[in-house]
Order: sequence, then structure tokens, then C-alpha cells
Amino acid sequence: MTRYEMRHMKPRKINVYKMVLTFAVLLVCIGVMLGFSRYAQSTIKIEAPVVDNGKKVIVTLPNGHKVYTFENLIVVEDGKLFYKGERNTIDLTGGNVEYKDW
Repeated sequence: MTRYEMRHMKPRKINVYKMVLTFAVLLVCIGVMLGFSRYAQSTIKIEAPVVDNGKKVIVTLPNGHKVYTFENLIVVEDGKLFYKGERNTIDLTGGNVEYKDW
């Protein structure tokens, strides 16, 4: 055995306790992160605003078509009947409004 092999090529001992402790600390850290993420997700609540559109209405147009809508979306302006939704406006003049549950 040479002098180099005696001084530098020593077999390393595997420290089992150090490995177990490192593994346990790693598991605890992962558990804490998972627990915190679950807690954070459970505290977030997104609630949509409650919109009351009124009673259900059927408007029968003179040509026979029917429009199913809600009472608060129908507006009378200058003697004309209009449906005013979020994105569009429809002229319902001459239509017969019936309050029915559809």
C-alpha cells in the first residue's frame, strides 16, 4: 500500500442517522408546504354577485316568434318596447307580454 493510498483513498462511512434525519426533515418540509397550500386554497372564496332579473316573461311578437326573457330586462322608451340585455338591444314593439314560468 502506497503512502497516497493510506492517506487519501480512505473508504467513506455511510452515516445512516444523517440520511434518516435528512429524509425526515425533507418530509416535514414537504408536508408543511402541502398543508399551507391546502389552507390557502380553502380560504379563497369567489362569490358572484346576485342579480335579480324579476319574473319570467314571454313576449309574443306579431310575426309569431316568442322571446323568453325576464321582467327587468324589458324597457319602455318613447312608447316602444325594448329588450336591453348586456350586449344587445331588441325592438319588441307590438309584442304581447305574458308573465309565465318557462
